[in-house]
Amino acid sequence: MSTASWTRSDTRRLPLLPRLPSGKGRVAAALVAIILIAGLGWLWYRDSSFVKIRRVTVAGLTGPDVPQIRAALERSALTMTTLNVNVSQLDAAVQRYSAVRSLTVTTEGDHAVLIRVDEQVPVALFSDNGELAVVDGYGELLPQSTATHGVLPTLPLARAVSGRRITAAGTLAALQVLRAAPYQWLAHIQTASSSAVHGVILQLRNGPEVYFGPANQLAAKWNALDAVLENKDSRGAQYIDVSDPQRPAAGVNTTTSTTASGTSATATATATNSSTGP
Repeated sequence: MSTASWTRSDTRRLPLLPRLPSGKGRVAAALVAIILIAGLGWLWYRDSSFVKIRRVTVAGLTGPDVPQIRAALERSALTMTTLNVNVSQLDAAVQRYSAVRSLTVTTEGDHAVLIRVDEQVPVALFSDNGELAVVDGYGELLPQSTATHGVLPTLPLARAVSGRRITAAGTLAALQVLRAAPYQWLAHIQTASSSAVHGVILQLRNGPEVYFGPANQLAAKWNALDAVLENKDSRGAQYIDVSDPQRPAAGVNTTTSTTASGTSATATATATNSSTGP
C-alpha cells in the first residue's frame, strides 16, 4: 500500500522589520532628534510670554512730534519679545515722521528694551541762492519735502552753501547751540550767528541778544538763560550773557563799556535749578 504526502508552498513574504541603527548611526539619529526638539522649543520660547516686552524706553527724541513718535514705538515694541525684536516693524511705525533717521534697539533683561532714535531735526533756515533752505543741527541741508517744522531761526550766511552741508566754523557752532536747545525754544529765536567777541549770538524775537560764547556746557547755558528770563529784574535788558553759566548776566549796551546789572547774583542762585522754557 502506497502513501502520498504533499506540502503546501506559501509564496507570501513576511514584512521586513526596519533595521535598528547601531553604533555611530544610533548616536547620529539621537542628535538629530535632540536638535529638532531643541529647535521647536526655541521657536516656542522666543515668542512666549516668558520674554515678552513689558517696558519700553525711548531715548534721543528732541525734535517735533516727540509724544507721537514715542507712543508709536511703544505700541509696536509691546507686541514683540526681547528675543524677537522686529526692527523693520519699528521703522514702519515711525515712517511718517521725517525727523527719524534710524533706530537702534538694545534689550535690557527679559522684558525691557531701549530704543535709541537718531534724528535729523530741522533747526534753522537760510537763503540759498534766493531760495529758503532748511538745515539740521549738524549743518546738513534737508530736502524741501521736510515735514512742517514751524517757525525756525535764520542763519545770516554770507555766501551760498557748496554741496549739501554747511562747513563754516562759526555757523556750525551756532547750529550746535540750536541743536542743544529745547525744541520749543527755536520758535522764539530770530537769528543765530557768531562773532569773535561773543561767540555764538542768538537774537530773540522781541527780546534781547543772548551771548553763548563757545559751543560748550550747552545744557547749563540753556538752563541759565531760562533762569535769567524768569528773573523780573532782567526785564528791559538788551543782552543776556550766559557764556559762563555759573555767572549769567543781563545788561544794557552803552557807547562806553558794558556792565552787568545786579541781576547776575540772583540769576546765578537759580540757574542750576531752572528748566522752564520761554
